Amino acid sequence: MKRISVTVILPLLMAFTLPAQQDPDVSLQHWPQWRGPLFSGAAAQGNPPVEFGESKNLKWKVRIPGKGHSTPVVWGDYLVVTTAVPTDRKPPKGENRQEGMRVGPPSTGTEFIHRFNVMLVNRHHGEILWTTTVAEEFPLERTHDLGSWASNSPITDGERIYAYFGSRGIHCLDFKGNVIWSKDFGQMEKVMSFGEGSSPALYDNRLVIVWDHEGESFIVTLDARTGEELWRVKRDEQSSWSTPLVIEAGGRNQVITSATKKVRSYDLADGSLIWESTGMTRNVIPNPVYAHGVLYIMSGYRGAALQAIDPTIASGTVQGTPALLREYNQDTPYTPAPLLMDGLLYFLRNNNGYLTCMDARTGEVKYASQKIEGINAIYSSPTGAAGRICFAATGRAVVVQAGPEFKMLASNALDDTFHASPIVVGDALYLRGFEYLYCFQE
Repeated sequence: MKRISVTVILPLLMAFTLPAQQDPDVSLQHWPQWRGPLFSGAAAQGNPPVEFGESKNLKWKVRIPGKGHSTPVVWGDYLVVTTAVPTDRKPPKGENRQEGMRVGPPSTGTEFIHRFNVMLVNRHHGEILWTTTVAEEFPLERTHDLGSWASNSPITDGERIYAYFGSRGIHCLDFKGNVIWSKDFGQMEKVMSFGEGSSPALYDNRLVIVWDHEGESFIVTLDARTGEELWRVKRDEQSSWSTPLVIEAGGRNQVITSATKKVRSYDLADGSLIWESTGMTRNVIPNPVYAHGVLYIMSGYRGAALQAIDPTIASGTVQGTPALLREYNQDTPYTPAPLLMDGLLYFLRNNNGYLTCMDARTGEVKYASQKIEGINAIYSSPTGAAGRICFAATGRAVVVQAGPEFKMLASNALDDTFHASPIVVGDALYLRGFEYLYCFQE
């Protein structure tokens, strides 16, 4: 059962203008996708405050209805937020098929139909400009106690918004909240009811989605303008949550995927396999990052795995070839993605506050497993800007100095918990919590 509706606050819409399609240099001024303009967790421009809180450098704070751990995206004057809002209605008898699915604790189910909403927020003042319900369904799957039914981050090219909800489909909207097209891939079945969370990649009007679960896994590419399926390739994989990365390397546009059995590179043009490497640990979540000709892939659930690969010379199986530059199988993250900024690679150990810094070109470890005071458990990913790194966790956002020497700069108390990752655009820092969306600016 699907319904589409748009709720608009008319006085705010009167001043609303559509953002134009921009070139890649202009996109650096925004936060158009999961992990930012460079897909590295780093803001190419910006200087957010170091110290902030409920009564310091708080520009605005707005409550977001429902529940969603997706990281918003920013283009121009607007934030795009996705959320799942429970109704007070239960599904008709016979539609609740959770009992027949493979589930296991810890997990959270629901009795109620949810509205899967896309929201546009004025990033300067915090007003919600419109809300579009792209799907109204009963979630057949269960989700982890730490997860949500809106954990997949949206993506934008400045002209269209692509809101992905996994088993609730992907939906293309314009900046007025109108749905242009929708695509449904069916019902995903994640291991142990861990929920969903991989986000799409967007490159050259092509959307790439990895559908790894306990059923038939695949990778698919869509025409971003129409939703037409361009190619689909089966994958011999179990559940993973890592977002694919598209890079230009070796004379081709390569789609890099990280999973348990294999790390793979596909040709964006037709889905053909370019190269592959041995896989990561179970439950792969961190996305690949790429800079200075080096591709880094890592994961850290029940083990530790990190590979550095040169994708410009990789072909076939990279093990035993010069394309596999190095491995560093310790202190790697389970949930948080790495940060790659100014030639340095930063990553947390498992889901706790211990940070490692590595030279991204040479692999030299600058410091390892350095404790970030005030953070014991963290599920969001670090964000870097202006020589600093921000970490958001339960009731706190910590800022540390970037660079080869570790130094704490600030520990900021907040009245919320954060699984979405910090966003930096200009001099503003945006944090999406369980309850509120914050904007901090000096």
